[in-house]
Amino acid sequence: MDQTAFAALMAPVIDFIADKAVDRALADSLNQNFPADSPAIKTVESACHAAIAAGWMCAQGGPGRRFGRVIEATPASRDLSVDVVDLTEIVGPLHRHPDGEICLIMPVDQPARFDGKGKGWCVYGPNSAHRPTVKGGRALVLYLLPGGKIEFQE
Repeated sequence: MDQTAFAALMAPVIDFIADKAVDRALADSLNQNFPADSPAIKTVESACHAAIAAGWMCAQGGPGRRFGRVIEATPASRDLSVDVVDLTEIVGPLHRHPDGEICLIMPVDQPARFDGKGKGWCVYGPNSAHRPTVKGGRALVLYLLPGGKIEFQE
């Protein structure tokens, strides 16, 4: 699995999200159309683990917080960037999502929760902000950003 193959794997999800409002209804729709236990999302999750093991995904950061942009926001990606973070028992840096953030939570440790949420999709609307927090173990979080926009506050 390389970045090109990963982008192809993400294409159906990206196409589904493109041009939709980044809101609670999108989270509900993603959880219905791309449920966390579906073959498509299990394949994405397995690909993330393989890419992390290969060293090209989540190549930045340190213990407890590894991260990296996997797909840039371009016309080919429908102006959505894709990043993946590997978080363990951490409260991350405060940041704002000018145009929203669409997250796929993939707990590695079953009790792990990202911002209090378990496996599946969650959406933060435009102009939202948070400190990404994982409690209960380790979780991977894949997130898509319209326009690739994120503003770190610290």
